[in-house]
Amino acid sequence: MSGQWKELDLWPSRDLVRFFSPSDFKLKFPSTRLFVDGTEMPVKKPKSPIAQQSTYSTYKNRNTVKVLVGCSPSGLVSYVSDSYGGSVSDRQIVERSNLINLCDPGDSIMADKGFNVQDLFAPSDVTINIPTFFKKRNRMTGKTVLRDRKISSKHVHIERIIGLAKTFKILTVAMNRTETKLSSDIIFVVFMLCNFRQCIIPRHA
Repeated sequence: MSGQWKELDLWPSRDLVRFFSPSDFKLKFPSTRLFVDGTEMPVKKPKSPIAQQSTYSTYKNRNTVKVLVGCSPSGLVSYVSDSYGGSVSDRQIVERSNLINLCDPGDSIMADKGFNVQDLFAPSDVTINIPTFFKKRNRMTGKTVLRDRKISSKHVHIERIIGLAKTFKILTVAMNRTETKLSSDIIFVVFMLCNFRQCIIPRHA
């Protein structure tokens, strides 16, 4: 199933993305092509010390595999990276993926504040919209705070998609050795199945 779906062009054109975008998105973030976020799935602790190290996630405090997932503003899952050991960063996954090549000049990607990859996308004229991060909130202007609230309110959509995918038991129970080897295909299929569920992003969002 994974192989058959991967033969399809799952990346919608910019015109299609804009046409199906919620009305509020067209008004406030018209160039948004994709929401993106990283997510991790548990795996059983490998026997090999090297594998243990590569899959150990300090964020989850356990062994995991990690992917980047992207959806259009309308909620269509259009990008799922290969899976990597939980020790990798979002930046490392982007560097190994084809996400940059999929985007067109002038596109923007909406992500969480930890997605610091602007320098990787800048040469392709692709903007990364992330909330501003200051340790002291009083350093932020009112305009910046308002912008960050808007981004955060929109970015929650990809979190909902990921939450929907994790209603599938196979992504919440620790994968065994065989399943871990197939984790890229397993995770990809689950997120594609989410496209057949009722859309959880309202048209006015």
